[in-house]
Amino acid sequence: MIARRTLIAGGAGLMLAGCEKVVQVPAARAILFAGEDMHRGLQRALQGRDALAPEYRRDQMSPIFRANGTFNPNTPDYNALVADKFAGYRLAVGGLADAPRSFTLVDLASMPARRQITRHDCVEGWSAIGEWQGPLLGTVLKAAGVWRSARYVVFRCFDLYGGQPYYESIDLVDAFHPQTILALAMNGRALDVAHGAPVRLRVERQLGYKHAKYVQSIEAVATLDGIGKGKGGYWEDNVDYDWYAGI
Repeated sequence: MIARRTLIAGGAGLMLAGCEKVVQVPAARAILFAGEDMHRGLQRALQGRDALAPEYRRDQMSPIFRANGTFNPNTPDYNALVADKFAGYRLAVGGLADAPRSFTLVDLASMPARRQITRHDCVEGWSAIGEWQGPLLGTVLKAAGVWRSARYVVFRCFDLYGGQPYYESIDLVDAFHPQTILALAMNGRALDVAHGAPVRLRVERQLGYKHAKYVQSIEAVATLDGIGKGKGGYWEDNVDYDWYAGI
């Protein structure tokens, strides 16, 4: 099976125009997003459900790690949080959970943190290696008593697309993966606005569009029906990206 990393590198010239342009290049889209179920099944069968994404040394980190997607939600609510240095931020975690609750940044920062240096592969055709630090998503879900019988977790974000909060989802396999974290810091500093402050998802075995920025809430659900148009994410619903973007 050809790795998506290889396909991304080969298709970089087509992708640099931006995510929205992929839909205008059917051949490129077909290569990148061919067969969600087949790709997900084959990859997990070959790699194992706990396979780790490669990690790198500090001297391999990229000198520039460009931002992608939204650079600033720039809504009144978000701007108020920025002005207050995110002191009023609350991450709501609920849905199929025994103890739905909200977490402050202090709460999240007090949890055992994972630090990892990984490569971000964007569907636009670029990659960068950076360091991320934050609590395991699984730790946060356990603290809220999320049911292990739930199938997916849905992330809703502060940035707006078409006037609605951006959204994305992953399944519980990736949610409890040892490299899936809620990043609070990048390259040794608190996240800046362009890179998703105050909290962004890092799901290291998937393409960049799955790494939701500006995370506001997390909901455990049994089905993706009723989430957007039912495919589990903004790009999946509107640009026909695959829900599973494994690399």
